[in-house]
Amino acid sequence: MPIAILSVHDKTGLVDFAQGLTHLGWTLLASGGTARLLRENGLPVTEVADYTGSPEILGGRVKTLHPAIHGGLLARPTLADRQELLTLGWDFIDLVAVNLYPFEATIAKPQVSYEEVIENIDIGGVTLIRAAAKNHARVTLVCDPADYGAVLQALERGEVPVEMRKNLAVKGFDTTAHYDRAIADYLAQRQWP
Repeated sequence: MPIAILSVHDKTGLVDFAQGLTHLGWTLLASGGTARLLRENGLPVTEVADYTGSPEILGGRVKTLHPAIHGGLLARPTLADRQELLTLGWDFIDLVAVNLYPFEATIAKPQVSYEEVIENIDIGGVTLIRAAAKNHARVTLVCDPADYGAVLQALERGEVPVEMRKNLAVKGFDTTAHYDRAIADYLAQRQWP
């Protein structure tokens, strides 16, 4: 049974996407508010903390940063890699739906505090994007809710074609590059006490 991890700030279209995955036989993993939304809509979901055996810590700053998640994403499609994961009690993760904290919307607020800016620098989401994009030969990355429909249509036909996975990976790297540039530019231009 294929596994998807869902960890999104922007929940637009997420429930329909997750329903489509569930209908196709996917197992859903999700963190925090994403898991709560899926449960509230009657979808079967396993909390990331339950899957990893590690609780969310530091007020939610650390949720998905765990070898069970990133090993599952970065594992090559080999028997040896899969067996190593299974020995540890984990498995391949085949799809990631993720989007990032709204850094640019945060810095656009008048009188925004330094603390709020810092808390809106996403770490785990960027890491999920990069891991899935790096391993796009096996993993499907969806970092834009506008792509949910096309990905579901591909899965309904059997699988997401490699060319589509590659294009989604490029979108992921573009997303993280833009995100990091916005953070670097903003912090370089501001004087903080």
